[in-house]
Amino acid sequence: MIRVDGRTLRCADVVTAANTEGPLGIDVSIAALRGAESAWKLAEELSTRRIVYGRTTGVGANKEDPVGEGESPDHGQRLLRSHAGGSGDVMSPGQTRAMMLIRLNQLLAGRSGLSPELIGALAAAVRTGALPLVHRLGAIGTGDLAPLAETALALTGERPWLAGGVPPVPVRAGDALAFMSSNAATLAEATLAAMRLDTLTRASHAVAALTYIALDGNPEAYATPVHEARPHAGQVACAAEMRRLLGMESTPKPGRRIQDPFGLRAFPQVQGPALDAIHYLRDVLAVEINASTENPMISTVHQDAYHHAHFHTAYVSTALDQVRATVHQVAELSVARLGDLVEPEFTGLRPFLAAGPSGSSGVMILEYVAHDALTELRQAALPATLGTAVVSRGIEDHASFSTQAARAATAAGSAYQQVLACELVAAVRALRMRKAELVSLPARDAYEAAAAVLDPSVEDRPLTEDIARAVSLLDTLALV
Repeated sequence: MIRVDGRTLRCADVVTAANTEGPLGIDVSIAALRGAESAWKLAEELSTRRIVYGRTTGVGANKEDPVGEGESPDHGQRLLRSHAGGSGDVMSPGQTRAMMLIRLNQLLAGRSGLSPELIGALAAAVRTGALPLVHRLGAIGTGDLAPLAETALALTGERPWLAGGVPPVPVRAGDALAFMSSNAATLAEATLAAMRLDTLTRASHAVAALTYIALDGNPEAYATPVHEARPHAGQVACAAEMRRLLGMESTPKPGRRIQDPFGLRAFPQVQGPALDAIHYLRDVLAVEINASTENPMISTVHQDAYHHAHFHTAYVSTALDQVRATVHQVAELSVARLGDLVEPEFTGLRPFLAAGPSGSSGVMILEYVAHDALTELRQAALPATLGTAVVSRGIEDHASFSTQAARAATAAGSAYQQVLACELVAAVRALRMRKAELVSLPARDAYEAAAAVLDPSVEDRPLTEDIARAVSLLDTLALV
């Protein structure tokens, strides 16, 4: 049961909603509903005695155009219709479900001035698992206008549902902007991508630990005194996790080399920034999914409306850019470790972990797959925040492009899991061929989980299925 009260929604709840097909158990706060209704009544009253953007005026560059008294009843419906111009592919069901939950939660913060009927219809859609047809394209990080307009029109009965549906409700004059004034679709994708990257970075500790064992790594690189000397939080956490996985409570035996290649030796220093960046991104998203972003904001405490720029998501876009850049660096180390695993000098095994007749290729193809995926990740890591846009006749003269940054984060996660999977396949093969003794190390759980599903045969053969199985293991390895 997910609590929806405008204050306490968690990133994990958003993932649960995205992964739940059909009805979703939500507990909608009665107190929050009452607060939202009070804000609606105040917004209606304010609109009779002062100018309120989007309610008594047009939007964007039409902000100076008053809405005549006779036009007011249709104003909201016309705004929704004009903004429901999304295009491109249909948004995935998971992102759509997550978007609807986030928007419902934001509305229950009680500062939108949205009518109770529309909030109730959205809550019913979330609860029953109804899915509106929503397109991906139509936002630049200053409000997901097109996706949310399409969602609102489905609630009013004007647009189709992909699954289920709810009885249509009317749209009042002030409802259109109140419903659209959010980045819920962007936040949905950003949250799902952030949580996926969080899982992958946790799994990467186990993957790196298996490679460390296969290569007889030097434990000094993870020693407590080393990281106490430069105590960045993520770096310290990574080193501690490696010590735990490798059973380094007491003085471990020396490695084969006085200094390992960077893939092992610099892992905490490179993984640390990624851990810190993901932690910061999750903090940002925890604020955003519980935030009142509607412009204007209706304050029942101050009995007034405030015009502002909470629709701008620079916090989200810059945090996403940082995460993708740091994850790319970590992925580079994974590919480097894969290169070490196919090198006889490091493993004592044949080139490419081959077995069978001379000239066998072993896992040679894994390097090509990993570098292909790394190149895709590199493209996804390019900063989205370096662009800008001037729209609506120059009135809206900056954009965060958080929407594009979130899409790139999704792509980064897909590419990174392929890189990790390639390293995992090679590490497990090396450990099998070396008949490595993992005794009671915590990393043994990771090895046994992988060995149980990865094909033990070492003759030259297609490795496509091995990579796919390794990808499916990463969620499990994140919990080792």
